[in-house]
Amino acid sequence: MRALVNYFLRGLVVVAPLAFTAYVCWRLFVAIDGWLGLPVPGAGFVLTVLFFVLIGFLASTFLARGAFALVETLLSRLPFVRLVYTSTKDLLNAFVGEKRSFDRPVLVTIYPAVGGRALGFVTQGTLDHLGLGGQVAVYFPFSYSVAGHVMVFPADRVEPLAADSADVMAFIVSGGVTRVALAGRARAGAAPAAPPPPPLADGGRA
Repeated sequence: MRALVNYFLRGLVVVAPLAFTAYVCWRLFVAIDGWLGLPVPGAGFVLTVLFFVLIGFLASTFLARGAFALVETLLSRLPFVRLVYTSTKDLLNAFVGEKRSFDRPVLVTIYPAVGGRALGFVTQGTLDHLGLGGQVAVYFPFSYSVAGHVMVFPADRVEPLAADSADVMAFIVSGGVTRVALAGRARAGAAPAAPPPPPLADGGRA
């Protein structure tokens, strides 16, 4: 009987992640496909993807770049619209834009007396514009959540990690369950597991 239970649990561990991933991908596909309300299944999804590709192409041209800049200027003058637009844009840029903010994993000393540390991501390499010289902004994602919080630390208490940012994010979000290569901390004389990160201070963005 115990063997049957173990086989069941092992099968559950194998099938459940696959089923959940397939379900999420399918729901996302159906939602995007339904935006245009076309009767042909899949046509709405393809046209939506092509639309975003076209907008991305136009945004990279010189003339369209000026037009988008003008629209952004107008939106930035509207109080509530500015908050929604800039927050959404910065969030997307942080993950998939040209100025990504979650590609700088760090190890932060939280409790120096006992050696307590926390994993996070530097989002601002310098806070001089806030009058906080020598300080950096670090974002700490919550485990099993899409939320997190931002804290400010002295730069000398933030240690860059020579590890892939996606692996570090998976490690944090999974509550430390996901096994990833986090041993490659940037140390003198030690070979890093990945190309060493650039310096923290870089003119305002990490």
